[in-house]
Amino acid sequence: MTYAIISLGGKQYRVQEGQRLLVDQLAQEEGKTFNPHVLFVGGDGKAEFAPKGTQVTAKVVGSALGDKITIGKYKKRTGYRRHTGHRSKLTQIEITAIGAAKAAAAKPKPAAQSKPDAQAKPAARTKAAAKPKAAAKPKAEPAENEGAE
Repeated sequence: MTYAIISLGGKQYRVQEGQRLLVDQLAQEEGKTFNPHVLFVGGDGKAEFAPKGTQVTAKVVGSALGDKITIGKYKKRTGYRRHTGHRSKLTQIEITAIGAAKAAAAKPKPAAQSKPDAQAKPAARTKAAAKPKAAAKPKAEPAENEGAE
């Protein structure tokens, strides 16, 4: 039974494959998959902190509203009463795979055609050429007859 600890929205969650959980609202559309930051992978007698090459794949199932939270403020004998509240906006995600992207991450991606440095960064060269170094100023030699009477 493999599990992972992921970080989403400043919070940490312990997840397993097939698990659904509610997290703070994400900027992902429904049906999209993403890879959250993995902090720990464990289970099956192994444990790895900050694993390299291990990814957790999550799919956005939908959005939801949290339970209504009501807040009441009251001060006795002053007539002060305030009532506010809110419902948190949440996103439901499903963990589809843990560590399945090791093989995909190991495959090298085809490199795009490389451009020579002269074409890639002409602005950097022109800035260096536009600002020549100032010529060194000659140092004034001390007068020989100072202090002699």
